[in-house]
Amino acid sequence: MQGCKGLSVTTDLRPRVRVSRGRRRREGLARAVLALAGSLSIGITLLIVALFVHGSLPFLRTVPLGEFLLGTRWAPIHEPASYGILPLVGATLVTTGIALAVAVPLGLLAAVFLSTYAPPSLRRVLKPALELLAGIPTVVYGFFALRLVTPFLQRFFPSLGFWNGLSAGLVMGIMIIPYMASLSEDVLYAVPRSLWEGAYALGATRFEALVRVVLPAAVSGIGAAFILALTRAVGETMIVALAAGRTPTWPPDPTQPLLTLTAAIVNIATGDHEATAFIWSAVFSIGLLLFLTTLALNTLSYLVIRRFRERYA
Repeated sequence: MQGCKGLSVTTDLRPRVRVSRGRRRREGLARAVLALAGSLSIGITLLIVALFVHGSLPFLRTVPLGEFLLGTRWAPIHEPASYGILPLVGATLVTTGIALAVAVPLGLLAAVFLSTYAPPSLRRVLKPALELLAGIPTVVYGFFALRLVTPFLQRFFPSLGFWNGLSAGLVMGIMIIPYMASLSEDVLYAVPRSLWEGAYALGATRFEALVRVVLPAAVSGIGAAFILALTRAVGETMIVALAAGRTPTWPPDPTQPLLTLTAAIVNIATGDHEATAFIWSAVFSIGLLLFLTTLALNTLSYLVIRRFRERYA
């Protein structure tokens, strides 16, 4: 009887051992594939950084860093050449500021409506539709700014140039609204229901609970959405290249043509004049500055989002 029991136990364990070994092989293969994918993405990022650093070294060794960052004249092709990017930085800040002034309030209001007031059936329709707007090519937004928004604004501002930073910034804001709204809505929707119920138990209305409890609780997540929208605006290229113009001016005037950091790269790459190796090195320096800026902003948004998750984990 004991021998039969031992045989039975041995017979039952063999399939389990085979299944366990097969499962371990599959899990090991999956881990290897995921590790390869992660290493590949990190490797490509490091390769891009190395490319920008190597390409910008000839320029940074020749032009003083203070002249590059604080110079008020950008004329790399004309004589005498000048490589001050302060007009480019100023134009980028102006168009980004206009875009955020449009996208942040409208996106936040849309997020509040979707997360708090919209019926579930309407939310299921509006949320995907809002996210689809983020997939529209930016060249379409740029053409919209150039051919529709600028002529409309010229009715109220006759001195507005055909190319100007105001139209570019407004349309950039329209483009960023889906990002701001979708991310903020996710944050508001993730706020624990117990906070709503606690506010209701104290006699608060829905609006009072939203303003005094939910929004303060979600402020870090909304801040992360703001930073991501800021990153998207800083890195935008086609809208400013088409609608803002190609004239570096200091101080920047949003009613006149402007040249942003990203548009300056496009201007050199697609210009009529053939760029020398030194000018391309200056372009690599601008690209390196943009990369470091967006990396810092993305890192900051990640830290803010992690803080929000830890708070309500």
